[in-house]
Amino acid sequence: MYQARAQNNALAAGLIAVATAFIAATTLMAKALGGDSFGAALPALQISHGRFLFAFVVFGGATLILRPALERPHWGLHIARTACGWGGITLMFASVAFIPLADATAISFLNPVFAMMLAIPLLGEKVGRIRWSAAAMAMAGAAILLRPTPDSFQPAALLALGAAMVMGMELIFIKKLALRENPFQILLVNNFIGLCIATLAVLPVWQPPTAAQWAVLGGIGGCMALAQTCFVNAMARADASFVAPFSYGTLIFAALYDIIFFDVVPDAITLAGAAIIIAGAVLLALREARLKPSPPRPTTAV
Repeated sequence: MYQARAQNNALAAGLIAVATAFIAATTLMAKALGGDSFGAALPALQISHGRFLFAFVVFGGATLILRPALERPHWGLHIARTACGWGGITLMFASVAFIPLADATAISFLNPVFAMMLAIPLLGEKVGRIRWSAAAMAMAGAAILLRPTPDSFQPAALLALGAAMVMGMELIFIKKLALRENPFQILLVNNFIGLCIATLAVLPVWQPPTAAQWAVLGGIGGCMALAQTCFVNAMARADASFVAPFSYGTLIFAALYDIIFFDVVPDAITLAGAAIIIAGAVLLALREARLKPSPPRPTTAV
């Protein structure tokens, strides 16, 4: 069975910071592939296929080298979790082709709010006033980012909102899996099933990528694998309540990449909406930490 790692908050914070940089980099590269930076724009389904393909290559190679102990997986939970993850990342990649990275990233931070709402019917959890208040704050921030006026409304932002909803469902399945299986096995099985789903989905829209596009697709998969590895290691070394606020560094990197690569400077609406969403999500994370202790941290971080 698992044994807890020695707690190291400083290392965990550093790992999460690195993970957020990699996650923001995947959306940056997806945005470039969704445009004409490296040739004809690739469909979002093809970009998400590349993400799962190359991430599985990384984890599959690590399995052959490290030969970790693997158990029989709970296939039902894995398939449900991965289907939601694939759907969420595909919607996210589709959204960043049309709206700023910072906006799409901020809207995606609604996923713990949707997870909280879904936990009521699916896990039988009770939600009090503080958690509903946190959810209302985050939703208000999202409404600001949607810019709901005839002149400024961004329809593509609804794709990011859909991504957050689906990823919220994914969190429910991750919660169930985390208490059952080795985290490395969860990542390996997740990327294998994701590759199978993405391969079937991409067939109708597949188009031959250029050499440069193949390289960027490989970069997306590699960055996602590295981000997942950093995140798992961070969670193995610190409480979730400590780690959660650092994950919002993704927004900082997304805004920075927007400025450097696309010359898009976040406006006052983006900053206000993002701040409100993050405030609500942090309040929700802090409330969750007080309601119950964190689960044991596994020793199998890689």
